[in-house]
Amino acid sequence: MKKVYIVIVNWNGWRDTVECLESLLALNYSPYTVVICDNGSRDESLHKLRDWMEEREIDWAEYTAAEAETGGIPSWDHPFVLIRTGENLGFAGGNNVALRYALSRDDFGWAWLLNNDTVVDPGALSALVRRIDEKPSAGMCGSTLRYYGRRDKVQAYGGGHYCSWVGLPWHYGRFAPPWFQADPAAAERSMNYVEGASLLVSREFLREVGLMCEDYFLYFEEADWANRAQGHFTLAYAPESVVYHKVGRSIGTRSNPRKKSYTCDYFNVRNRILFTRRYYPKALPAVSLVLLGAMLLRVLLLKFDRAAMIWKLLFGEGTGGLPSAREPRR
Repeated sequence: MKKVYIVIVNWNGWRDTVECLESLLALNYSPYTVVICDNGSRDESLHKLRDWMEEREIDWAEYTAAEAETGGIPSWDHPFVLIRTGENLGFAGGNNVALRYALSRDDFGWAWLLNNDTVVDPGALSALVRRIDEKPSAGMCGSTLRYYGRRDKVQAYGGGHYCSWVGLPWHYGRFAPPWFQADPAAAERSMNYVEGASLLVSREFLREVGLMCEDYFLYFEEADWANRAQGHFTLAYAPESVVYHKVGRSIGTRSNPRKKSYTCDYFNVRNRILFTRRYYPKALPAVSLVLLGAMLLRVLLLKFDRAAMIWKLLFGEGTGGLPSAREPRR
């Protein structure tokens, strides 16, 4: 069996991270190394994570980001690694630090990106590896994501389909009734990106396509990654890989605009514009109209600061400040 690096980014969420780590201890796959990137947490995360590993008598190493990105100490091979990034690098930035660590050591077959607010079934990783092995053209593979609080309800079958003309994703079976029986093949065909809450990526993919783009900070990184891989790798879905997701514990992710945090709202809007401009420029007028509708909705909800934010991102200085296309540092 090829080694897997399991990558978890923590930001002020040690309780969720510890619960996720506890579930990883029951995995029926080996060998693996768990890499925890602390993204500049300001709570007790580092102390609590160290305490947990000591209480569990886990063999672990700790590095700064600079030490980790050069592979750490070559002679050390610990099953758990804690990396201090020193600042909040965003979703892609935190994951990329761990991926550079894995690539520098070059002793693995796959990396499993896993949200810290997840809990995994014991067979989740084995199923991912088995499915991606069955499909040699695949560079990324997703899991069945179920809601942590409602385990009978599915958040995503592997991934979703990004609809370029409205700038929004669509999930297979999203509004299906409780008795809906998913067709794994249909779910896999519908995907044009893999959900980043549980995403297995091959070493070959990382070497050829590169790391995640850090321009987005939050959201759209997986869709960007999949777009860059088109023509080189396909996507896969492992239905028997079950992961329970708490959804947006760190930054208040919600689909309901009444309940979204400002951070969630801002990066969703900003990155829809950025992603559309980068990959689907012809769809920008249509996406802009959809966002104008979203702005009006926020006015009706008396969220005038959110409406002003959308206007600035569409027409003001915020638009000019969006980054241009660039590859992430390898």
